[in-house]
Amino acid sequence: MAVRVLIVDDALFMRSMIRDIFSRDGFEVVGEAENGADAVRLTRELKPDLITMDIVMPVMDGIAALQQIVQADGTANVIMVSALGQESLISEALEAGARDFIVKPFQAGRVLKVVQSILGLDERFRPQGPAAGAGGAAGSPR
Repeated sequence: MAVRVLIVDDALFMRSMIRDIFSRDGFEVVGEAENGADAVRLTRELKPDLITMDIVMPVMDGIAALQQIVQADGTANVIMVSALGQESLISEALEAGARDFIVKPFQAGRVLKVVQSILGLDERFRPQGPAAGAGGAAGSPR
């Protein structure tokens, strides 16, 4: 079963870049949001295995959305996406429950390595170990 991904970024270009990275490697992009409020709503509706979340967005920023998502689901796998020079925001996001981060501009390989690490996937992006096949990605109950 493919890893289900929600992409959150206010820039259509960035959502498209991230979507292309995941689509090429067999992930299922189940939704996209352009602000944190939509991300919270779509997370509840779609229950993705992984969320990529921009930090600076209109309506609700990525950190506020992250806090709401993690409060509702402490096992949520959220990777923050930030621009260079946002180190303090990255630290705040990690303290709020983000699993990791990627910095723009990013390489596809870096994005996929972070995902592999967080979800415990092998080089073909399949679950590893004894939990494989026991539900969603890396045996998560979703």
